[in-house]
Amino acid sequence: MKRQSSRAQYVVRMHRVQAYIDAHLDEALDLHTLAEVAHFSAFHFHRLFSAWMGESLGDYLRRRRVEVGAMRLLSQPRLRVLDAALAVGFGSAEAFTRAFRVRFGTAPTAWRATQRQSRKDSNRSQVMSPDLTQHPVNVVANQNPDHTMHVEVIDRQPVTIAYLRHLGPYGEPVARFWQEQYVPWARLNKLGPGHARYGISHDDPGVAAPEQCRYDACAEVAASFAPQGKAIKTTLPGGKYAVLAFSGTVAQVGEAWAALLRDWLPASGLQLDARPCFEYYPMGAGFDPVTGTFDCEICIPVMPL
Repeated sequence: MKRQSSRAQYVVRMHRVQAYIDAHLDEALDLHTLAEVAHFSAFHFHRLFSAWMGESLGDYLRRRRVEVGAMRLLSQPRLRVLDAALAVGFGSAEAFTRAFRVRFGTAPTAWRATQRQSRKDSNRSQVMSPDLTQHPVNVVANQNPDHTMHVEVIDRQPVTIAYLRHLGPYGEPVARFWQEQYVPWARLNKLGPGHARYGISHDDPGVAAPEQCRYDACAEVAASFAPQGKAIKTTLPGGKYAVLAFSGTVAQVGEAWAALLRDWLPASGLQLDARPCFEYYPMGAGFDPVTGTFDCEICIPVMPL
């Protein structure tokens, strides 16, 4: 039990460091600052981080900066490469471009054009698929320039959550994670259907490598809640979020995310900030075990351009 408790502390501290990095990519992130966040000595932290994450601290920082910069370029078609670079902590467009080429094999502008076209082509093929016509989603990509998605911008209050983390590809593996890991844990902690749930996607699967994508299956809990098992308790930040109602299957939710980020966000006058994106499953959210259709709200954190 003591060994398990000790390991849980390592998990909490490393997750805290990852969250801090994502929230402060536009700042200088030095070894001593991050060691303090993790409550480890600076002397040992670099080696601990490398052993835990499978990549050095410097490589991890560079990768996250490039990946978040790539996400900004995709969601803001008119964003200059220099502005994307400065927003994620690079001192110049040239330094960002060099790191971008190492990660993606091409320059940022060319990558953005290719990605946007390939995602549009992918959406056209999905709209024609039998699965989508059998169980249509209430939101698809904006094929018609006159079509407007029903997106609300709301203020959400901070909430306390307890979460289990999935590391790996999204889609069906995440659905299995909910059933095989979250459901038994929720039963152990007496968190039944009466609790609101959240699915937090920390990475864009079109940008990050599948094996490095982080996803948290979460329950909304009281501030005094003491989780049993491997869950970690934290606070989901409040603030302004753009919210899109979704009803469909696991196979369809990725396109709803893409439509929101690719079609609605660039025309909204808003941009993403450093808070995580998530799916919100309120109390009583619908789910059909026969078709696999479920209801949720897709929430992205926004701020003015």
